[in-house]
Amino acid sequence: MEKVNIDEAALKARVGDLAYDVLRNAATERPFTGEYTDTELVGSYRCKACNAELFKSETKFHSGCGWPSFYAPTEVDAVTLIEDRSLAPRIRTEVRCAACDSHLGHVFKGEGYDVPTDERWCINSVAMYLEEKK
Repeated sequence: MEKVNIDEAALKARVGDLAYDVLRNAATERPFTGEYTDTELVGSYRCKACNAELFKSETKFHSGCGWPSFYAPTEVDAVTLIEDRSLAPRIRTEVRCAACDSHLGHVFKGEGYDVPTDERWCINSVAMYLEEKK
């Protein structure tokens, strides 16, 4: 994945305070408040900071967790995974955009959801936008 440089002032002005806090400071939007939590529209979910394609609607599922959930990214190299010990002793896996290093959410494995990968990619709505398929 080719790296993208982001003008931070322009990004903050374009996406707003909450999205900027999520993308740059690994904040989290409140559960069940995100625009894409329950949407079933068809298309591609893209990074709000750099427009890189991250997920497709075909991999989205209703997990009931309060955030949009996917069972796999569009491409394995679309995201970067980082060990997150911010809630120690609980260890999580942070998901970032591989192109611009923006925080997106977390991925959880082995929770028993009936999806092909047994993974739940729990992604903040404010970290992405949906490019609807026409």
